Amino acid sequence: MHIVSLALGGCLRAEPVPYGITEDTGGHITYILGEMAALAAHSSVSRAEIVTRRFDDPALGAVHNTPCEILGPKCVITRIHSGNSRYLAKDELFGDRAAFTKALIAELRSRERLPALIHAHFADAADVAAQVERALGIPYVYTAHSLGLDKRTATGSECPTLSARIAEEDRAIAGASAVIGSSRDECERQLLGYPSARADRIHRILPGTAPARGGDDLVGRARDLIAPFLRDPDKPVILAIARPVAKKNLRTLVEAFGRSKDLRESANLVILAGQRESADCGEAEQVAVVTELLAEIDRHDLYGSVAYPRTHDCDHVSGLYCLAAQSRGVFVNPALIEPFGLTVIEAASHGLPVVATRIGGPLDTVSELEHGLLVDPRDSGAIGKAIATLLNDRTLWQRCSDNGREGSRAFSWNGYAEHFVRLASRVIAPHAPVATGYTTRGTGIGPGAASLFVSDMDNTLTGCADGVAQLHRFLRDRPDFGFAIATGRSLVEARRVHREWDLPDPAAWITSVGSEIYWETSDGLLRDPAFPALASARWDADRVEAVMDALPGIVPQPAYEQRQYKRSYFYIDIAQVAAARRALEQAGLPVRVIPSHGRFLDVLPVSAGKAAAMMHVAETLRIARSRIFAAGDSGNDEDMLAACDNAIIVSNHSSEIAGLILRPNVYLARGSHAAGVVEGLRAYGDIAHGDDARTDIRKRA
Repeated sequence: MHIVSLALGGCLRAEPVPYGITEDTGGHITYILGEMAALAAHSSVSRAEIVTRRFDDPALGAVHNTPCEILGPKCVITRIHSGNSRYLAKDELFGDRAAFTKALIAELRSRERLPALIHAHFADAADVAAQVERALGIPYVYTAHSLGLDKRTATGSECPTLSARIAEEDRAIAGASAVIGSSRDECERQLLGYPSARADRIHRILPGTAPARGGDDLVGRARDLIAPFLRDPDKPVILAIARPVAKKNLRTLVEAFGRSKDLRESANLVILAGQRESADCGEAEQVAVVTELLAEIDRHDLYGSVAYPRTHDCDHVSGLYCLAAQSRGVFVNPALIEPFGLTVIEAASHGLPVVATRIGGPLDTVSELEHGLLVDPRDSGAIGKAIATLLNDRTLWQRCSDNGREGSRAFSWNGYAEHFVRLASRVIAPHAPVATGYTTRGTGIGPGAASLFVSDMDNTLTGCADGVAQLHRFLRDRPDFGFAIATGRSLVEARRVHREWDLPDPAAWITSVGSEIYWETSDGLLRDPAFPALASARWDADRVEAVMDALPGIVPQPAYEQRQYKRSYFYIDIAQVAAARRALEQAGLPVRVIPSHGRFLDVLPVSAGKAAAMMHVAETLRIARSRIFAAGDSGNDEDMLAACDNAIIVSNHSSEIAGLILRPNVYLARGSHAAGVVEGLRAYGDIAHGDDARTDIRKRA
């Protein structure tokens, strides 16, 4: 598989340029280099090729005028000459795009063999990739990195340039075979805000981050970089690293530091805001931001407490992360909107707790890693208070530090490459659906299926690779079994976990705790409009929210967990679940209240839930109730397991469903995870083969 990574702007080269040396160098450069190095090392990839503009600018390095740069085995940078040798800032690239596209198509046509796939970074590259696809038939996938819709919302700006960018991003989303995002917020809120977005084409793949680098030499270089600015360089370091652009909101961080006597006395503030020769040199936005920072430092008389070096290199960045962690400091990302926030992960890998914006990717990154605090980026008081909390609470600081080091291990480029290759394989050779009574049937339902197997995913199917392999063999050998996944996760997250564990492909996805159903069809995944049954739902989301908001100790989950027919919360004590049920009943709301995993609480229409969704899928596929099999492990599986004549509970089940174990319709597996599921399916073998003379299945266990 030959994969091309296409990016028009930026200084792509073997040695990454430090943040901010040009206006368009930032996290995406690190992303592309990390991505392609990992893909080149993957056994399924024959060539990983970065394609970008060729230009001649000695100040940025002679290598950018080199047609081909070898990065390593199977990994190269190809630079396409458009006829214009100047380095072009991003607002100048549009005028060069047609010539670049023509030159790229000519280059590809001259080759004996075409690439299998193009990965377009940003909407301008997606436009080029779309033209290449029309000319040569090479499909493309798209990663936005940063989206105009959220920039417009965060900054309140509206101009023809931004409107044109948003329109181009929508065309990129519409034309791509798949759209890749890094965070749940990006995949389930930011991207879905575009008219052409389809949930089934959006895929979350966690990016990697370079392993944390440390050592006395790096820390020493970092100390030398900032010492000239500071009266007491041994204080804890409050660190921020960002490009000097308005949306990074660095001024508010300086304001928060300046207004807090506690922070000024107890810590130093260090800001790496790009590279500059002087405050009045560089792009207009950079000059404005730097001028604003200096004015804020002057306003609060922070000289001796704030370091703001003009230049830095990659070793300085690594050294400052280490120094900040050693000093028991804090990393701060106060951006007005942050699509993902790679620096938040980099800080985590160094064991450095974070204070991060709650708008964008850090919302779910910090929630998942639990390595810091989230804040309103426009509230300088809240930013200062959160920093002080981490600096002063040594127990909290240590817990966040440990959580960050451990959780950041999930962000590896090798893991990214494995996910990307699986997605690329599907784009290049998509599975052909088979016609059924619904519209079309995916690979999870064979033409002779007489039975339906519906399973929860997390901790039921996941958790053991050997068990997953057993399930693949079982379903391959039993074409009479159809397969559907029923999960509390959203569709995007369910498909991420499905890809991560290489689970069998289902015909139907029951998602968001049984409030949505999606079917595999020849047009991709389609949501079932007939579920839940709205005639009996009487769903009033606004009233549900009003009742739940009045209950103490119950906190809403992030916005992307709130679905059309689901409201989701966190709870602490089981008594809160009973209180929620009483309050909703007293309000006359016919709903289902579903606790799971000791902390999640979902409220659904009475006609929704995994059991109702399971029966709807079986009815749609004309499969008899006696031929339905269901497996689960936790509270949000309870209704499905109770309603199924042939239920399987894996041995690693939670205590929430212990009351179901003695029911005659339940098989309690000795095995855990998918191995326990296969054990149960085999125990039910006679029924699955059509023998309705049922024995007491529990006697076989």
